[in-house]
Amino acid sequence: MPFADFLVSQGVLKTSEIIAAFNSVKREDFVEGETKEFAEYDQALSIGSGQTISQPYVVAFMLEHLKPQKGDRILDIGAGSGWTTALLSHIVGEEGRVIGIEVIPKLAQSAEQHIAHYSFVKKGVAKIIKGDGRNGYKEEAPYDGILVSAAAQDKELPVALKEQIKVGGKIVIPIKQSIWVFEKTGENQFKEEEYPGFVFVPLVKES
Repeated sequence: MPFADFLVSQGVLKTSEIIAAFNSVKREDFVEGETKEFAEYDQALSIGSGQTISQPYVVAFMLEHLKPQKGDRILDIGAGSGWTTALLSHIVGEEGRVIGIEVIPKLAQSAEQHIAHYSFVKKGVAKIIKGDGRNGYKEEAPYDGILVSAAAQDKELPVALKEQIKVGGKIVIPIKQSIWVFEKTGENQFKEEEYPGFVFVPLVKES
């Protein structure tokens, strides 16, 4: 069973646009070598440099809580090999924009190469930036949504991310072993929800 169907059967994948992205953007295109044979498994996989491509269940859970829409502007922090950036690009479509930030140069380069298979960069939907995600990317702010794919170690959101999310927008971020959803309800106000029981690699600082 393709993992998109499995995730639908598990009740974690619900939204038609997100399901379509999972079916169209193949995870095997974002891993290398022998790892490809495990791409359809619901597990995290190594992408080198001590990093992983997240478990599909976790990505589906985070996207369903981010609730990206066609035409949205999304910041994807910890882009890794580019899979989440490509999924988001498929969802927001040609009227939207996705900025993927990756701090590890080798991964940023591979993310750009992987996403090139889907023409998202060529169409002006996606852009990969090498940099520290804690600083966001103010050049294209504000964002409708911010997705973080590696775990912060404290609950205080980086100031840059608070400033770069629109009122009404959501930040979905792992903190330690929980996924947190912060919805901006006012200029300096956020409503927060915690979903415990997840495992992530830590957010890497720029060296």
